[in-house]
Amino acid sequence: MSEFPRATFRIEFGPEKRLGPGKVRLLECVSETGSISAAARKMGMSYRRAWLLIEEINGLVGGSAVETAAGGSGGGGTRLTALGMRLVEAYRAIEREADVIVSDRLKGIFPGV
Repeated sequence: MSEFPRATFRIEFGPEKRLGPGKVRLLECVSETGSISAAARKMGMSYRRAWLLIEEINGLVGGSAVETAAGGSGGGGTRLTALGMRLVEAYRAIEREADVIVSDRLKGIFPGV
């Protein structure tokens, strides 16, 4: 299957309660960088915006998607919790499944699909 067409979507949990590709990418960037501020920079957003998005994610899942450790001699950092990792994995699995459905439905309608 080619990379395109692809499905991009948001999961609605209620009014003003959505999970989409941006929030999931933020969690992935936190996991990759070990830092909310580094993840924010990587995504071109402010630390405050990243923190507010993480708080929104926490509200959606009813728990903490990330955990932070205070700095100091042992160093600090941020990482995804088991809940955060499961959330990213579930979203990406749904996304892959949606991509297959989109491709299957569009076969024969658009060239190269």
